[in-house]
Amino acid sequence: MDLILRREQNGSHSIVLYDRALTCAIGKGGIHEDKREGDGATPVGRFPFRRIFYRADRLEPIPGCPDAIPIEADHGWSDDPADPEHYNQLVKLPYPHSHERLMRQDTVYDVVVELGYNDAPPVPGRGSAIFMHVARPGYTGTEGCIALALPDLLKILEQTGGSGTVVVPAELANKTGPS
Repeated sequence: MDLILRREQNGSHSIVLYDRALTCAIGKGGIHEDKREGDGATPVGRFPFRRIFYRADRLEPIPGCPDAIPIEADHGWSDDPADPEHYNQLVKLPYPHSHERLMRQDTVYDVVVELGYNDAPPVPGRGSAIFMHVARPGYTGTEGCIALALPDLLKILEQTGGSGTVVVPAELANKTGPS
């Protein structure tokens, strides 16, 4: 199922699930066709769900997603373009290169959907850790991910059975903003 990102008349963004618009945040750098590591932009393209991770210490298993992976304390994600082997991949912590920790104190990564961006194969510097995850209060901008309220994210996963594709249309490119 395609989940299409759209820009609303008020400048916010949403993901469309069937005929319902679910408010979401995008990258604080806007939407770019030429995504680069650290630019804070959400990339343009079609990004299939790869894996789903969740905080089993905070949430029940996700309905319809039997293969969802509980996040462990040693789960990280390499975001270092100088990492010759595991850039834009799940890594085990501690890890010698720059990385994100998946088990966070806040709730942003309570559910993480790995999107198929820059992964076949990863090209260093083209961007990493592009996920669909839980939004911060006020839908503040992300580092390039798409973020939704937890109930909306869970609804997407349940209704798609954990199999979907996020579509970021090219006509949205270069539209900046935190929402």
